Amino acid sequence: MKTYRAYAKVNIFLKITGTRGVYHEIISRFMQVENLYDELEFTPKEETDALSNSFKIIGDFSCTTEQNTIYKAYFALNEATGSTKLEELMQKYAITVRKNIPAFAGLGGGSSDAATYLKMCNNVLNLGLSLNELATIGLKVGADVPFFIYGYKSANVSGIGEVVEEFDEELLNIETFTPKIEISTPRVYTIYRENFFAPIDGFEAHKLKAMSSKEALESMSPSEANDLFKPALQEYKELESHYKPGYFFSGSGSSFFRVI
Repeated sequence: MKTYRAYAKVNIFLKITGTRGVYHEIISRFMQVENLYDELEFTPKEETDALSNSFKIIGDFSCTTEQNTIYKAYFALNEATGSTKLEELMQKYAITVRKNIPAFAGLGGGSSDAATYLKMCNNVLNLGLSLNELATIGLKVGADVPFFIYGYKSANVSGIGEVVEEFDEELLNIETFTPKIEISTPRVYTIYRENFFAPIDGFEAHKLKAMSSKEALESMSPSEANDLFKPALQEYKELESHYKPGYFFSGSGSSFFRVI
């Protein structure tokens, strides 16, 4: 079967605009990283696996199957469609993932894998779901999944991640590096809310949405571009020793990136 690419992303900027219950509302520019992606494909199960009827993921993951975003995407898609074809597919095939995007890195690897899996199932099974419908299902898996569903190279992402608006610009050539530090996104947001809470207003958010990614990176420091950089540094002090001038921080980390 066909191999599908699940691309990484970086947050060119990430600013908090407010809160929605326990969640934080954001305005962020997501940009696809062309040279960093996982590869997913359906592969026939061994006969013993096929008899077990269990959902099988083959790949280098540190989590259980039940914790994996791909399994969560399967569960959400099954719940939304009730498709017997989907269950039959996963009885016969495993989902094989060649992991290149680091985990706990702020590069969206888990979300991209989940989105890619949803699109694979939609194509292979002819489910006929629109991108909007897939994005709604994907949002149940994670806030970043809708961006990857739409497949935009660059987009303004707002709300808690559910509002994705394509931004027409030239893709930047991005280099990433990821320290071996496992960062908890919920923990970083908690530190932000406790110690750094200063949401920007609608006027500032509108200005950012209109700015090119190149212009944003040229006019802001890493901490100005990403509201989560300072809280991440406070909670994970070893991050500071990995920071290099000219690099920016993606998401809640631990990845840094620059334009080359």
